[in-house]
Amino acid sequence: MTHDALAERAARAPVTEAAPRRPGRRGGPPARSRRTGSRWTPWLYLAPALAVLGGLLVYPIYQLGLISFLEYTQAQVSGGEPTTFQGFDNYATLFADDQFWQVLLATVLFAAACVLATLAAGCALAVLLTRVRAVPRLALMLAALGAWATPAVTGSTVWLFLFDPDFGPVNRVLGLGDHSWTYGRLSAFALVLLEVVWCSFPFVMVTVYAGIRAVPGEVLEAAALDGASQWRIWRSVLAPMLRPILVVVTIQSVIWDFKVFTQIYVMTNGGGIAGQNLVLNVYAYQKAFAASQYSLGSAIGVVMLVLLLAVTLVYLRLLRRQGEEL
Repeated sequence: MTHDALAERAARAPVTEAAPRRPGRRGGPPARSRRTGSRWTPWLYLAPALAVLGGLLVYPIYQLGLISFLEYTQAQVSGGEPTTFQGFDNYATLFADDQFWQVLLATVLFAAACVLATLAAGCALAVLLTRVRAVPRLALMLAALGAWATPAVTGSTVWLFLFDPDFGPVNRVLGLGDHSWTYGRLSAFALVLLEVVWCSFPFVMVTVYAGIRAVPGEVLEAAALDGASQWRIWRSVLAPMLRPILVVVTIQSVIWDFKVFTQIYVMTNGGGIAGQNLVLNVYAYQKAFAASQYSLGSAIGVVMLVLLLAVTLVYLRLLRRQGEEL
Protein backbone atom coordinates (compact mmCIF):
# COMPACT_ATOMS: atom_id res chain seq x y z
CA MET A 1 0.00 0.00 0.00
CA THR A 2 1.36 3.37 -1.02
CA HIS A 3 1.95 6.30 1.21
CA ASP A 4 -0.98 8.25 -0.25
CA ALA A 5 -3.37 5.34 0.33
CA LEU A 6 -2.31 5.06 3.96
CA ALA A 7 -2.87 8.79 4.49
CA GLU A 8 -6.34 8.63 2.92
CA ARG A 9 -7.30 5.62 5.04
CA ALA A 10 -6.14 7.36 8.23
CA ALA A 11 -8.17 10.47 7.34
CA ARG A 12 -11.35 8.39 6.88
CA ALA A 13 -10.93 6.54 10.20
CA PRO A 14 -13.37 7.72 12.94
CA VAL A 15 -11.84 10.02 15.50
CA THR A 16 -12.35 8.76 19.05
CA GLU A 17 -11.86 11.16 21.91
CA ALA A 18 -9.91 9.93 24.87
CA ALA A 19 -12.06 9.35 27.88
CA PRO A 20 -11.42 12.00 30.52
CA ARG A 21 -9.34 10.77 33.40
CA ARG A 22 -11.30 10.66 36.59
CA PRO A 23 -9.40 12.25 39.40
CA GLY A 24 -8.24 9.99 42.08
CA ARG A 25 -7.95 6.84 39.96
CA ARG A 26 -4.20 6.94 39.90
CA GLY A 27 -1.55 8.67 41.91
CA GLY A 28 -3.16 8.42 45.33
CA PRO A 29 -6.54 8.77 47.06
CA PRO A 30 -9.34 11.00 45.75
CA ALA A 31 -8.99 14.77 46.15
CA ARG A 32 -11.81 14.93 48.71
CA SER A 33 -10.19 12.36 50.95
CA ARG A 34 -6.87 14.14 50.63
CA ARG A 35 -8.48 17.41 51.71
CA THR A 36 -10.19 15.69 54.63
CA GLY A 37 -6.94 14.06 55.69
CA SER A 38 -5.00 17.32 55.51
CA ARG A 39 -7.71 19.03 57.58
CA TRP A 40 -7.42 16.57 60.46
CA THR A 41 -3.65 16.13 60.36
CA PRO A 42 -2.85 19.16 62.60
CA TRP A 43 -5.37 17.95 65.17
CA LEU A 44 -3.77 14.53 65.23
CA TYR A 45 -0.43 16.14 66.08
CA LEU A 46 -2.07 18.30 68.74
CA ALA A 47 -4.06 15.45 70.29
CA PRO A 48 -1.43 14.39 72.89
CA ALA A 49 -0.91 17.97 74.08
CA LEU A 50 -4.66 18.60 74.17
CA ALA A 51 -5.17 15.46 76.23
CA VAL A 52 -2.57 16.57 78.77
CA LEU A 53 -3.99 20.09 78.92
CA GLY A 54 -7.48 18.69 79.33
CA GLY A 55 -6.40 16.68 82.33
CA LEU A 56 -4.39 19.49 83.89
CA LEU A 57 -6.76 22.39 83.19
CA VAL A 58 -10.32 21.32 82.42
CA TYR A 59 -10.88 19.14 85.48
CA PRO A 60 -9.39 21.62 88.01
CA ILE A 61 -11.44 24.45 86.47
CA TYR A 62 -14.53 22.28 86.73
CA GLN A 63 -13.83 21.58 90.41
CA LEU A 64 -13.15 25.27 91.06
CA GLY A 65 -16.47 26.25 89.53
CA LEU A 66 -18.32 23.46 91.35
CA ILE A 67 -16.99 24.43 94.79
CA SER A 68 -17.91 28.08 94.16
CA PHE A 69 -21.60 27.02 94.04
CA LEU A 70 -21.45 24.96 97.25
CA GLU A 71 -21.24 25.65 100.95
CA TYR A 72 -17.73 24.34 101.48
CA THR A 73 -16.02 25.29 104.74
CA GLN A 74 -13.90 23.43 107.26
CA ALA A 75 -17.03 21.70 108.56
CA GLN A 76 -17.71 20.16 105.16
CA VAL A 77 -14.05 19.28 104.61
CA SER A 78 -13.87 17.39 107.92
CA GLY A 79 -17.19 15.66 107.26
CA GLY A 80 -18.98 17.23 110.22
CA GLU A 81 -21.69 18.78 108.05
CA PRO A 82 -23.08 17.84 104.65
CA THR A 83 -22.24 19.85 101.56
CA THR A 84 -25.17 21.91 100.32
CA PHE A 85 -25.79 23.68 97.03
CA GLN A 86 -25.85 27.47 97.41
CA GLY A 87 -26.29 28.62 93.83
CA PHE A 88 -25.03 32.16 93.36
CA ASP A 89 -25.12 33.00 97.09
CA ASN A 90 -21.32 32.87 97.34
CA TYR A 91 -20.99 35.33 94.47
CA ALA A 92 -23.64 37.60 96.03
CA THR A 93 -21.72 37.57 99.30
CA LEU A 94 -18.48 38.30 97.48
CA PHE A 95 -19.89 41.18 95.43
CA ALA A 96 -21.49 42.70 98.52
CA ASP A 97 -18.09 42.88 100.25
CA ASP A 98 -16.53 46.35 99.90
CA GLN A 99 -13.06 44.89 100.46
CA PHE A 100 -13.42 42.73 97.36
CA TRP A 101 -13.96 45.78 95.14
CA GLN A 102 -11.04 47.61 96.75
CA VAL A 103 -8.77 44.61 96.19
CA LEU A 104 -10.03 44.23 92.61
CA LEU A 105 -9.24 47.88 91.83
CA ALA A 106 -5.80 47.58 93.41
CA THR A 107 -5.13 44.40 91.42
CA VAL A 108 -6.10 45.99 88.10
CA LEU A 109 -3.99 49.10 88.69
CA PHE A 110 -1.00 47.12 89.96
CA ALA A 111 -1.16 44.64 87.06
CA ALA A 112 -1.45 47.47 84.51
CA ALA A 113 1.59 49.23 85.96
CA CYS A 114 3.59 45.98 85.96
CA VAL A 115 2.65 45.20 82.35
CA LEU A 116 3.56 48.66 81.08
CA ALA A 117 6.86 48.72 82.99
CA THR A 118 7.76 45.19 81.87
CA LEU A 119 7.03 45.92 78.20
CA ALA A 120 8.95 49.21 78.33
CA ALA A 121 12.01 47.65 79.97
CA GLY A 122 11.97 44.53 77.78
CA CYS A 123 11.55 46.39 74.48
CA ALA A 124 14.20 49.00 75.37
CA LEU A 125 16.74 46.33 76.28
CA ALA A 126 15.86 44.33 73.16
CA VAL A 127 16.72 47.36 71.03
CA LEU A 128 19.89 47.86 73.08
CA LEU A 129 20.96 44.28 72.34
CA THR A 130 20.95 45.10 68.63
CA ARG A 131 23.27 48.09 69.20
CA VAL A 132 26.03 46.60 71.37
CA ARG A 133 28.86 44.25 70.52
CA ALA A 134 28.92 40.52 71.08
CA VAL A 135 30.55 40.46 74.53
CA PRO A 136 28.25 43.05 76.20
CA ARG A 137 25.28 41.42 74.47
CA LEU A 138 26.22 38.02 75.88
CA ALA A 139 26.71 39.46 79.38
CA LEU A 140 23.33 41.20 79.30
CA MET A 141 21.61 38.08 78.02
CA LEU A 142 23.14 35.91 80.75
CA ALA A 143 22.23 38.42 83.46
CA ALA A 144 18.66 38.66 82.19
CA LEU A 145 18.25 34.90 81.93
CA GLY A 146 19.64 34.56 85.45
CA ALA A 147 16.93 36.90 86.74
CA TRP A 148 14.32 34.98 84.76
CA ALA A 149 15.46 31.62 86.16
CA THR A 150 15.49 32.81 89.78
CA PRO A 151 12.56 31.36 91.78
CA ALA A 152 10.01 33.94 92.88
CA VAL A 153 10.53 33.24 96.58
CA THR A 154 14.30 33.64 96.27
CA GLY A 155 14.03 36.82 94.22
CA SER A 156 11.52 38.34 96.64
CA THR A 157 13.76 37.54 99.61
CA VAL A 158 16.79 39.11 97.92
CA TRP A 159 14.86 42.28 97.09
CA LEU A 160 13.64 42.50 100.69
CA PHE A 161 17.24 42.33 101.88
CA LEU A 162 18.35 45.02 99.40
CA PHE A 163 15.67 47.40 100.74
CA ASP A 164 15.89 46.31 104.37
CA PRO A 165 15.76 49.38 106.70
CA ASP A 166 18.55 48.04 108.94
CA PHE A 167 20.94 46.05 106.73
CA GLY A 168 19.93 46.86 103.14
CA PRO A 169 22.47 48.65 100.92
CA VAL A 170 19.82 50.75 99.12
CA ASN A 171 18.95 52.88 102.15
CA ARG A 172 22.65 53.43 102.86
CA VAL A 173 23.40 54.53 99.32
CA LEU A 174 20.35 56.83 99.18
CA GLY A 175 20.89 58.10 102.73
CA LEU A 176 17.38 57.15 103.86
CA GLY A 177 18.39 55.78 107.25
CA ASP A 178 15.90 53.27 108.64
CA HIS A 179 13.13 54.04 106.15
CA SER A 180 10.81 51.04 105.76
CA TRP A 181 9.72 50.47 102.17
CA THR A 182 7.05 47.94 103.12
CA TYR A 183 5.31 50.16 105.68
CA GLY A 184 3.59 52.52 103.25
CA ARG A 185 0.99 51.21 100.81
CA LEU A 186 2.38 52.85 97.66
CA SER A 187 6.03 52.23 98.52
CA ALA A 188 5.30 48.54 99.17
CA PHE A 189 3.49 48.20 95.85
CA ALA A 190 6.38 50.02 94.13
CA LEU A 191 8.91 47.64 95.70
CA VAL A 192 6.93 44.60 94.58
CA LEU A 193 6.54 46.14 91.11
CA LEU A 194 10.32 46.45 90.76
CA GLU A 195 10.77 42.79 91.66
CA VAL A 196 8.02 41.67 89.27
CA VAL A 197 9.54 43.67 86.41
CA TRP A 198 13.02 42.36 87.26
CA CYS A 199 11.92 38.73 86.92
CA SER A 200 9.56 39.31 83.96
CA PHE A 201 11.36 41.59 81.50
CA PRO A 202 13.79 38.87 80.22
CA PHE A 203 10.91 37.05 78.48
CA VAL A 204 9.89 40.24 76.69
CA MET A 205 13.49 41.15 75.90
CA VAL A 206 14.44 37.80 74.38
CA THR A 207 11.19 37.48 72.40
CA VAL A 208 11.30 41.00 70.98
CA TYR A 209 15.03 40.72 70.25
CA ALA A 210 14.39 37.58 68.21
CA GLY A 211 11.68 39.44 66.31
CA ILE A 212 13.96 42.40 65.60
CA ARG A 213 16.67 40.12 64.25
CA ALA A 214 14.12 38.72 61.79
CA VAL A 215 13.36 42.18 60.36
CA PRO A 216 15.27 42.77 57.08
CA GLY A 217 18.26 45.05 57.61
CA GLU A 218 17.46 46.99 54.46
CA VAL A 219 14.27 48.31 56.03
CA LEU A 220 16.10 49.70 59.04
CA GLU A 221 18.88 51.13 56.89
CA ALA A 222 16.35 52.89 54.66
CA ALA A 223 14.64 54.43 57.70
CA ALA A 224 17.99 55.58 59.08
CA LEU A 225 18.98 57.12 55.72
CA ASP A 226 15.69 59.01 55.68
CA GLY A 227 16.76 60.68 58.91
CA ALA A 228 14.46 58.82 61.31
CA SER A 229 15.52 58.76 64.96
CA GLN A 230 15.75 55.56 66.97
CA TRP A 231 12.42 56.27 68.62
CA ARG A 232 10.79 56.99 65.25
CA ILE A 233 12.24 53.78 63.79
CA TRP A 234 10.80 51.81 66.69
CA ARG A 235 7.40 53.50 66.57
CA SER A 236 6.90 53.60 62.80
CA VAL A 237 8.89 50.61 61.53
CA LEU A 238 9.66 48.00 64.18
CA ALA A 239 6.51 48.16 66.32
CA PRO A 240 4.08 47.59 63.39
CA MET A 241 6.18 44.71 62.08
CA LEU A 242 6.52 43.18 65.55
CA ARG A 243 2.87 43.60 66.48
CA PRO A 244 2.05 39.84 66.51
CA ILE A 245 4.99 39.26 68.86
CA LEU A 246 3.98 42.22 71.03
CA VAL A 247 0.47 40.75 71.25
CA VAL A 248 1.86 37.50 72.64
CA VAL A 249 4.12 39.13 75.24
CA THR A 250 1.38 41.56 76.27
CA ILE A 251 -1.18 38.82 76.88
CA GLN A 252 1.39 36.73 78.74
CA SER A 253 2.34 39.71 80.90
CA VAL A 254 -1.29 40.50 81.68
CA ILE A 255 -1.93 36.92 82.80
CA TRP A 256 1.24 36.70 84.88
CA ASP A 257 0.94 40.10 86.55
CA PHE A 258 -2.79 39.88 87.23
CA LYS A 259 -2.32 36.70 89.24
CA VAL A 260 0.81 37.70 91.15
CA PHE A 261 0.92 35.89 94.48
CA THR A 262 4.40 34.97 95.70
CA GLN A 263 5.95 38.44 95.49
CA ILE A 264 3.07 40.12 97.32
CA TYR A 265 2.81 37.39 99.94
CA VAL A 266 6.52 37.27 100.72
CA MET A 267 7.45 40.94 100.44
CA THR A 268 4.41 42.37 102.27
CA ASN A 269 4.07 39.53 104.78
CA GLY A 270 0.74 38.26 103.50
CA GLY A 271 -0.80 41.45 102.14
CA GLY A 272 0.64 44.34 104.10
CA ILE A 273 -0.54 46.15 107.21
CA ALA A 274 -4.31 45.66 107.62
CA GLY A 275 -4.44 44.15 104.12
CA GLN A 276 -3.40 47.39 102.40
CA ASN A 277 -1.39 45.52 99.74
CA LEU A 278 -3.81 42.72 98.98
CA VAL A 279 -4.33 41.52 95.41
CA LEU A 280 -6.97 39.05 94.27
CA ASN A 281 -4.74 35.98 94.45
CA VAL A 282 -3.64 36.69 98.02
CA TYR A 283 -7.19 37.69 98.94
CA ALA A 284 -8.48 34.34 97.62
CA TYR A 285 -5.77 32.52 99.58
CA GLN A 286 -6.76 34.26 102.79
CA LYS A 287 -10.44 33.51 102.28
CA ALA A 288 -9.86 29.88 101.37
CA PHE A 289 -7.10 28.80 103.74
CA ALA A 290 -6.86 31.40 106.51
CA ALA A 291 -10.62 31.75 106.99
CA SER A 292 -11.50 28.22 105.76
CA GLN A 293 -14.11 29.68 103.39
CA TYR A 294 -13.16 27.52 100.44
CA SER A 295 -16.30 28.35 98.48
CA LEU A 296 -15.57 32.10 98.62
CA GLY A 297 -11.96 31.48 97.63
CA SER A 298 -13.15 29.42 94.67
CA ALA A 299 -15.58 32.17 93.67
CA ILE A 300 -12.70 34.67 93.62
CA GLY A 301 -10.75 32.25 91.43
CA VAL A 302 -13.65 31.99 88.98
CA VAL A 303 -13.95 35.79 88.84
CA MET A 304 -10.23 36.07 88.07
CA LEU A 305 -10.53 33.45 85.32
CA VAL A 306 -13.48 35.24 83.70
CA LEU A 307 -11.73 38.62 83.87
CA LEU A 308 -8.55 37.28 82.27
CA LEU A 309 -10.50 35.56 79.49
CA ALA A 310 -12.51 38.71 78.86
CA VAL A 311 -9.42 40.93 78.67
CA THR A 312 -7.66 38.52 76.33
CA LEU A 313 -10.65 38.10 74.01
CA VAL A 314 -11.36 41.84 73.84
CA TYR A 315 -7.71 42.58 73.08
CA LEU A 316 -7.61 39.98 70.31
CA ARG A 317 -10.91 41.22 68.89
CA LEU A 318 -9.62 44.78 68.70
CA LEU A 319 -6.53 43.61 66.86
CA ARG A 320 -8.63 41.57 64.43
CA ARG A 321 -10.70 44.65 63.65
CA GLN A 322 -7.48 46.44 62.77
CA GLY A 323 -6.69 43.72 60.24
CA GLU A 324 -3.87 42.04 62.15
CA GLU A 325 -2.99 38.42 61.40
CA LEU A 326 -2.62 36.50 64.68
